[in-house]
Amino acid sequence: MFVEEIFRMKAPCREDMVVKGYRFGKGDKAACILGPVRGNEVQQLYICSQLVRVFKELENNGCISAGKEILVIPVVNHFSMNVAKRFWGVDDIDINRMFPGNPEGDTAARIADGIMQEIRDYSYGIQLASFYMNGEFVPHVRMMETGYQNTSLANLFGLPYVVVRKPKPIDTRTLNYNWQDEKTAAFSLYTNKNQEIDATSANQAVAAVLRFLTRMGIVRYESHSGYISHVIMEEDLSNIHAGSGGIFRGLVKPGEDVRYGNLLAEIIDPYEGNVKETIVAPTDGIVFFAHTENLITESEIAYRLIHRLHA
Repeated sequence: MFVEEIFRMKAPCREDMVVKGYRFGKGDKAACILGPVRGNEVQQLYICSQLVRVFKELENNGCISAGKEILVIPVVNHFSMNVAKRFWGVDDIDINRMFPGNPEGDTAARIADGIMQEIRDYSYGIQLASFYMNGEFVPHVRMMETGYQNTSLANLFGLPYVVVRKPKPIDTRTLNYNWQDEKTAAFSLYTNKNQEIDATSANQAVAAVLRFLTRMGIVRYESHSGYISHVIMEEDLSNIHAGSGGIFRGLVKPGEDVRYGNLLAEIIDPYEGNVKETIVAPTDGIVFFAHTENLITESEIAYRLIHRLHA
């Protein structure tokens, strides 16, 4: 293992921001794994730490394939993580919406550029990411439909689902999109937590990364075969919106099977305590995403369902 400085930014009123990378093996730039670029991605930081631990053991045992290099960047935005802010603490900007970056731009754009310069030449890129909505997912692999996406490769992670998203203009500034634009096979891994650690889904993500790297001939690691992934387009998910705001009481979790008309959640009047709205399943399906905050606003997405594929 070799630890090095990936990027440094001078700070006038505190210590410099230094992004560290952990390199394993030597040779072709085979795989890069990137941890939090947002300050609330604690689960993603934990997953990266566990991958570093495993890669150290694999390298010591000679299980990193000859002529292959793996780079792990456990965290990019540790400044924001230290003060519990999701976005870049100086400008309140989402670094993940600043790629490919600009060396002459604002601080977030310079950070994105500095990271991109170091990771652009890897064959495979894996980002431990979080979604823009607060809630829990079924663990899955997500990728942009850029023309370079490869769902067959995404299946090799062995997670339950592979989600393909048709990019909107704002998505063209994300790491996943720009990594693919550099001809890197880029994947974003999502687990069911962000701000807190869930060891079960974290271990599932670690196993998925090791399974993929093993199948690509980058490491030698014994693991079970995982799931046969089901590929879905994000636009095919059914969004269930809250009709009113209030205290949210969710009754189902991601991965649960629901039938048409099943009660999914209740919205309680925050002043009078009565149930002001019930949310029911509009179709048979599987809960893919569930809102988990205590409060919900009118028209906010409460659940996303995967349509049942059989009667």
